[in-house]
Amino acid sequence: MRLIVARCEVRYSGRLSAVLPEALRLLVIKSDGSVMVHSDAGGYKPENWMTPPTVIEETDEGLCVRKLKADDRLDIRLVEVVSDTAHDMGEAAALQKHGVERELQELLADAPEWCGEGLRLVRREWPTDIGPVDLMCRDADEEWIAVEIKRVGTIDAVEQLTRYLERLRCEPGMGSCRGILAAQVVKPQARVLAESRGIGWVEVDPEVLRGDREPDLTLFA
Repeated sequence: MRLIVARCEVRYSGRLSAVLPEALRLLVIKSDGSVMVHSDAGGYKPENWMTPPTVIEETDEGLCVRKLKADDRLDIRLVEVVSDTAHDMGEAAALQKHGVERELQELLADAPEWCGEGLRLVRREWPTDIGPVDLMCRDADEEWIAVEIKRVGTIDAVEQLTRYLERLRCEPGMGSCRGILAAQVVKPQARVLAESRGIGWVEVDPEVLRGDREPDLTLFA
């Protein structure tokens, strides 16, 4: 990872045009090609960014970041560099879930058919540039299925899964990838939003998955 603190001007061109006027900012350049432009205000969100895959070029004026297979481009004019450091971050471990969510992930990894008939597990913690997908599965027709697991399924969970699907569908052979939200309880508003976006949802009980209790068959009557 490379961290640059510099007085700079940032111009974005692509689907629209935008300019960040000259100011002191932090540039974060990750080894996967992610580039983020931060100011010392505005919370955790960058003022501008570019997600991988990208091409990063050093120019006479600063940096040029171009999106592969698209017209998006960031031109960063470095007026004064205060600090420019690189750090070897090593291989990062995936975010560890705890408690109920972690147990649900482990149980559903062993029995993915609870998320949909004919599903089989391909991998747990499938990596994307915005975080790992809990379970990546395939169905009986060999279509890709991304499963996001929560203790309580909320609108935020649906939004998170939507972002994962946007990333995954850009990958070769995964353009038709579907999503399923699995939780002990899925809130009514989350159900409506999920269904409006073509995302499936399922409520699962850890006790049933563990075999400690029989499923309530009246739910399927």
